[in-house]
Amino acid sequence: MSNLANEPELLSRVEDGIAILTLNRPAARNALSFSLMGELLEAFARLDPAVRVVVIAGNGPAFCSGHDLREFRAAPDRHRYEQVFDRCTALMLAIRRCPRPVIAQVHGVATAAGCQLVAGCDLAVAESGARFATPGVDIGLFCSTPAVALSRAVGRKPAMEMLLTGEPIDAEEARRIGLINRVVPPSSLAPEVMALARQIATKSSAVIAMGKEAFYRQAELGLEEAYRHASGVMVRNLLEADADEGIDAFLGKRKPEWRG
Repeated sequence: MSNLANEPELLSRVEDGIAILTLNRPAARNALSFSLMGELLEAFARLDPAVRVVVIAGNGPAFCSGHDLREFRAAPDRHRYEQVFDRCTALMLAIRRCPRPVIAQVHGVATAAGCQLVAGCDLAVAESGARFATPGVDIGLFCSTPAVALSRAVGRKPAMEMLLTGEPIDAEEARRIGLINRVVPPSSLAPEVMALARQIATKSSAVIAMGKEAFYRQAELGLEEAYRHASGVMVRNLLEADADEGIDAFLGKRKPEWRG
């Protein structure tokens, strides 16, 4: 199902140093078409240096319903399938490697690759009525790629239960297992996300970028190697101008003036 004529599949705006990327395929419940994933990739590649935080939201009744199954049936071809999943992988890696924190603003449902998108973001805030699922097993298509992000965001047992049953979980359960950070009333969703983004945007962008990279890198390592890597990052961090400024500001009981 395509968008209305001349309607962009992705809306983008910047407010207070926060880039808000809005999936705009409401009639298709914001399914991740090949072109929409391409637009998201381009948006991450084009982020203005002044942007400090990225928010991913969705228009219409759902955050994101996953891949566009109509596209799969329109071109049932191995090469096309490979192109779709290569692009999806590139998108998830772009989110992970983005030096800015990425927040998912979730309403309605986040299913299959939509759930993957939530799990792949650094933070996620959901309205109380949101639902999350990896229901591919119900249509003979195990959610193997969503499992990559999901299994890194929650424990293995909760991830496998979602993957094997396809049953949706509510927002409170998603928060309990670590898929999302906060559950808020629907009317408070956008304001809460922006408040969180603005709070993060007050920090040093250079330090945040260094810390985000280190967080994910150490998680891939064994314990001793993780400590060695993190220690090296701490040393580099202490040599940064913003660390000098932050420590001096703390000791001088004043607000820091970050240089970024």
